[in-house]
Amino acid sequence: MAMSEVENARARPFAIWTIGFRPFFLMAGVWSAVALAGWIAMIAMGLTLPSRFDPLTWHIHEMLFGFVLAVIAGFLLTAIPNWTGRAPISGLPLAALALLWLAGRVTCLVSTSIPLGLAAAVDLAFPFVLCGVVAREIIVGRNWRNMVMPVPLAVLGVADLLMYLELAGFSVPAGLGWRLALTAIIVLISVVGGRIVPSFTRNWLVKKNAPRLPPEHGHIDSLALVTLHAGMIGWAIFPEIWPFGWLLLLGAALNLWRLGRWRGMAARAEPLLTVLHTGYLWVIVGAALLGVSMLTDHVPQAAAIHALTAGAIGTMTLGVMTRVSLGHTGRALTSDRITALIYLLVILAAIARVAAWDSGSSAMLIEVSAALWIGSFGLFALRYGPILVAPRVQPVDVQPGK
Repeated sequence: MAMSEVENARARPFAIWTIGFRPFFLMAGVWSAVALAGWIAMIAMGLTLPSRFDPLTWHIHEMLFGFVLAVIAGFLLTAIPNWTGRAPISGLPLAALALLWLAGRVTCLVSTSIPLGLAAAVDLAFPFVLCGVVAREIIVGRNWRNMVMPVPLAVLGVADLLMYLELAGFSVPAGLGWRLALTAIIVLISVVGGRIVPSFTRNWLVKKNAPRLPPEHGHIDSLALVTLHAGMIGWAIFPEIWPFGWLLLLGAALNLWRLGRWRGMAARAEPLLTVLHTGYLWVIVGAALLGVSMLTDHVPQAAAIHALTAGAIGTMTLGVMTRVSLGHTGRALTSDRITALIYLLVILAAIARVAAWDSGSSAMLIEVSAALWIGSFGLFALRYGPILVAPRVQPVDVQPGK
């Protein structure tokens, strides 16, 4: 760049609206910490919200359709220009999408003050509009390989609708909405993770002249995905039909073999890579625990759910958000101590929450897990917030695949 960073900042005062990851990752980090803090406060102090959802359902809804959906939006709106060669969604259209997401959070929070239909319509607008935007960009860019990407967004919109229909008293199977949403998110993580984790690891190992590299995607990888996805979809729709538990266990085993081929131990010196391998390992642990919970009474379903949410989703989202934030703002793709601490806190939060199935210490572990989670995402907002709102810096030793 010809101009200095200060001159660049003056010329681009609204850098946050230049590409999707900037506003959505910042909102995701802040809302993840704030929403969980609010839920813990409701439990500890008996507080209530002016929401039509009860506290637990509101917590589930806002983690899935607030926090996670914001991360997905930021990732897709940033990745699609790379896939299609088109200019990113920016400026007023991007600001309108962010405002639509924010409107959903507000209406869900104060839904007792407005008609339920209006609250649902405002909240549902974001996933369906985002789905339309993503589909349009992929179609216009003729990027047929990624034409499947709008599908999880459409499923998330339908899942959100099911939660509102259940709230309104319609004959909807209990919990179908959030189970379907969690399934769509895990499917997306397994597909995208299967692309980026071995790819980033391979590029880093090449720079280190490593003798062995992660192999290309093969038939066993496809079988691992199909099995995992079938098990998750089966559980979401038919949670009481036990054969899906065996399918989940098989999917977990195949994906464990898949993860082992990605050479994660060889890249353990770089936390930006280690966190992605760890996040995918949580997918495997969660699927295995979910399978066992469907087959026996020895593992509660809550432990499996939180391995998939606090573990897989929490770890993978922070891994992706930190990496994208660094790489796409012209910074070196290497973690500092604060970033490593962010990863450590979220991993410990997941371990504590999964371990809370022991009734003798569950309350304490839930509080510890919440504190660690809030600390991790709060630290992300503090450390990466200034990066997300500032203009791109002069590239310094940028290594996109590291």
